Amino acid sequence: MKKKIAVLGSTGSVGTQTLKCCKRLGYEVSVLAANQNVGLLEQQVRKFSPRSVVISNKSAYREMKRRLADTGVQLLAGMDGLCEAAAFPENDIVVNSLVGMVGLRPTLAALEAKKNVALANKETMVAGGALVTGLAKKNHVKILPVDSEHSAIFQCLCCGQRDAVKKVLLTCSGGPFLGKTASELEKVTTEQALCHPNWSMGQKITVDSATLMNKGLEFIEAMWLFSLQPEQIEIVVHPQSIIHSAVEFQDGAVIAQLGLPDMQIPIQYALTWPDRYPIKGESLSLTDCGKLTFIEPDYRAFACLRHCRRAADKGGLYPCAVNSANEQAVSLFLAGKIGFGDIGRSVGYVLDGLHCKEEDTYTLTEVLDTAETARQMVLEYCKTSPE
Repeated sequence: MKKKIAVLGSTGSVGTQTLKCCKRLGYEVSVLAANQNVGLLEQQVRKFSPRSVVISNKSAYREMKRRLADTGVQLLAGMDGLCEAAAFPENDIVVNSLVGMVGLRPTLAALEAKKNVALANKETMVAGGALVTGLAKKNHVKILPVDSEHSAIFQCLCCGQRDAVKKVLLTCSGGPFLGKTASELEKVTTEQALCHPNWSMGQKITVDSATLMNKGLEFIEAMWLFSLQPEQIEIVVHPQSIIHSAVEFQDGAVIAQLGLPDMQIPIQYALTWPDRYPIKGESLSLTDCGKLTFIEPDYRAFACLRHCRRAADKGGLYPCAVNSANEQAVSLFLAGKIGFGDIGRSVGYVLDGLHCKEEDTYTLTEVLDTAETARQMVLEYCKTSPE
């Protein structure tokens, strides 16, 4: 069946690869949405001819309108535009590859409109997991994971019943600083943090992979996606990134999903589920891979991972708080205003200093208020903390 796909975050790494999948599959693109990359967004509009385009950065609206004046494409702007486009009746699947908590409201809008969501925006689930999963269940729609690790878990779970799951093995490449001590990490530069050994991603997620915050967020996301308790998830560092994650069932069987580090595979599976279609390219050769290694993560050196585990145990709005604290700290780090180690310290400061609701009965307003408070706490902390 030919599907109509809305792509939120179309100019990012996952977004551009999603469009390649749509072209290969013959799927129609109904919506393209980006933050402010007007040049690339214009190219995508002319190639895919969507019904609507959203530029979430309102300051870029005028330039985008000028560029698209001859196309007749509907142009929307800001958060309202994202939510409106996510809920269009013709959307079969809404791919959310936006960066950060900006993805939460469009996800809720899509689910409220009873649309399946292919989710590559983990912050949505971390900040508002109870809202997202509750709405999906209420409206009988699917949240299809796009992140390689969660897609792997999703695929492995097809081998057994959910109540037969003993635990999930969530794999982690270890990032560019695997084996570094806490003192060595203090000297990390922005350039070093933006160099991932296995994956090509945007700046924010690449820094998150360097601090292992990304794996902490994935830990919390997995809890919501698959109805797991924290003790049911084990993080395993696997530098080769061949096993994307695994599931252990109660009978002792461990089912793993393997593949080359290629996001085209999980993206396409989210679009075509439950069907599979060919992808041209290199196939996995286990003999070429050689040795696969697995080690425990260093929670002492990587403070962000430690803080995420603590937030997961606390529950409620604590995951939202650490997520927003990290977003603000990473922004400051990329701007050269704080050091690499300050990211973890900022997240810990918010986790320890902000009193959050511990029940999973929060509202969207409470989520947004918690996020804003966490951001302001980081700004104050980084302004007053010693260099």
